[in-house]
Amino acid sequence: MHKGRMEAFSDGVIAIIITIMVLEIKVPHEATFEALLKLAPVFLSYVISFIYIGIYWNNHHHLLQSVQKIDGRVLWANLALLFCLSLIPFSSGWMGENHFQDVTVTLYGLTLLACAMAYYFLTTSLLRIHDNTTAIHKAVGNKLKERISLVSYVIGVALSSRYPAIAFAVYTLVALMWLIPDRRIEKNLHVSH
Repeated sequence: MHKGRMEAFSDGVIAIIITIMVLEIKVPHEATFEALLKLAPVFLSYVISFIYIGIYWNNHHHLLQSVQKIDGRVLWANLALLFCLSLIPFSSGWMGENHFQDVTVTLYGLTLLACAMAYYFLTTSLLRIHDNTTAIHKAVGNKLKERISLVSYVIGVALSSRYPAIAFAVYTLVALMWLIPDRRIEKNLHVSH
């Protein structure tokens, strides 16, 4: 199976997810800075969620550039990732609207954990159908960042019921870690071409 259709569909879904998130930010009725300041928690949750969606879009793009083919299992793994990503607007909006209360930060962390697990499943599904000499096998490497992310999400979720601010800080640190470009795939794509 060719990957082009899956890429196009994924790009469309991710664009819709970002659109939904920004539409959830309600314009204040008053034209004052105080009214705007009341939106700070909503805007903060939007910013971190936008960054996360951008990270997944970027990594998804690079991951698919390193593969030659897909199969039915990969399609389902990709749908699982898109499903988990589609939960981000809800959990992000709920967290922002409720000023980062503990249960909302817990749900947000669980959503991020689900996204990370779905991405891991997508990666392993792609590795399964490519032999060890292909770019994806060379690029994925030891998955250290992925493992750190998964452990961090679990720690954040565990902390969120008592320390929601610290849990949110953990989620933010994971996003910042992924903002540092992961050159594994790009480097191996250049070598294989």
